[in-house]
Amino acid sequence: MLLRRPFWYLRHGQTDWNAQNLSQGRTDIPLNATGREQAIKAGDSLSRHWRDGASPIARIVSSPLTRAHDTALAAQEAIAVSSGVTLPLVTDQGLEEVCFGVMEGEPMGDWYDPWIEGEFTPEGCETFEGLKTRAAEAVNRALVQDGIPMIVAHGALFRALRAAMSLPINVRLANAVPLYCDPTENGWVLTAYE
Repeated sequence: MLLRRPFWYLRHGQTDWNAQNLSQGRTDIPLNATGREQAIKAGDSLSRHWRDGASPIARIVSSPLTRAHDTALAAQEAIAVSSGVTLPLVTDQGLEEVCFGVMEGEPMGDWYDPWIEGEFTPEGCETFEGLKTRAAEAVNRALVQDGIPMIVAHGALFRALRAAMSLPINVRLANAVPLYCDPTENGWVLTAYE
């Protein structure tokens, strides 16, 4: 389902709803001050590892939601300042966060694990299986082009990608920590760069 080609993944920086443990979904919540700092730090980290021999990034593909797109822009700028290379940046609607329906703005709670397991779907919410298909298709669109892309998107979307990689699914991804996703012969290896 997911093409076996390497890519970088960057979850957006923190928002006020992240800090309050509220489910955001498609609600377009902006980065808070901490999130903006995290996004800049992520770009600095990526540019440092780029110089240290990590696989270079060919382009940035972002969710169009503000929190992800602003994180992508901050990372793009930090990389440009450090390396002199301005990476192309495009958005892909397929990378939007899952629609949580009636649960958007509500605390993350007892409903979340059954949703991942396919046992419960809140009213108006996308199924986890649907999210997995959509996420893999969006990342595959980025992977068929030349070079290694950096995907900038969301937490639940990355859980869906973990499922597509046959990795444990319900693992929380930190805000704005670059992750290199490498499809080795023994399965996917994920390496965080802080």
